[in-house]
Amino acid sequence: MAPSRIVVAVLLALGCWTLAVAADAPPAPAPIVWQKGAHATFYGGADASGTMGGACGYGNLYSAGYGSRTAALSTVLFNDGASCGQCYKIACDRKANPALCIPGVTVTVTATNFCPPNWGYPDGGWCNTVRPHFDMAQPAWEKIGVDTRNGIIPVIYQRVPCVRRGGVRFTINGHDYFNLVLVTNVAGAGSIKSMDVKSSDSADWMPMARNWGANWHSLAYISGKRLSFRVTITDGQTLVFSNVVPPGWTFGLTFASNLQFK
Repeated sequence: MAPSRIVVAVLLALGCWTLAVAADAPPAPAPIVWQKGAHATFYGGADASGTMGGACGYGNLYSAGYGSRTAALSTVLFNDGASCGQCYKIACDRKANPALCIPGVTVTVTATNFCPPNWGYPDGGWCNTVRPHFDMAQPAWEKIGVDTRNGIIPVIYQRVPCVRRGGVRFTINGHDYFNLVLVTNVAGAGSIKSMDVKSSDSADWMPMARNWGANWHSLAYISGKRLSFRVTITDGQTLVFSNVVPPGWTFGLTFASNLQFK
């Protein structure tokens, strides 16, 4: 009988070890939650030419790497430009109106513009200050909407990480004592929380301020100096782009890094 008791004891011990491992296992990932109650319209024409520029300041969206998978956000989503560069996965809400939707399809867009309220309507229209709304580039809208003659569809959406090719890019505009830096091609959260600059003749980081959209400015004289940037995106990741701008640079140029957010 003794051997049997030993086997039982070993099995009980193994059972306790298994329970201990299970207790230490990482928690299951949170379920993906779709946000409801939003709608989507479209603008910019079939080639998205009318979406160029915009309130985020990206300019030509094709050369900036965003193409035609973009959208203008209503006030509550745009957040005074802090949402520029964020990515959203959008699907037509078939439960709300199946006749307007292409089933089983989603499209991921980048926030590149602002859809302002239309105060010609008592409540400010579809892009009023409280309603989540996406005014999508027409090619993106056509991925999920059945008929452009209808013009508006109910949608569900979720914020998703941005996927980009290559590194983060910096375009410097402005003039002496006013340096306006446009940051593009940002992966991960897509949107920037804070940014600092350091010149080659200084050991100190100088904080920059959001000027508008994805443009950040500093008021120091750093013209022509080798520059580094420290960028923190809205999920908390920080990267240092050391010496990304070479000495002798001039305004209007874009400098590509080899670093990218996860």
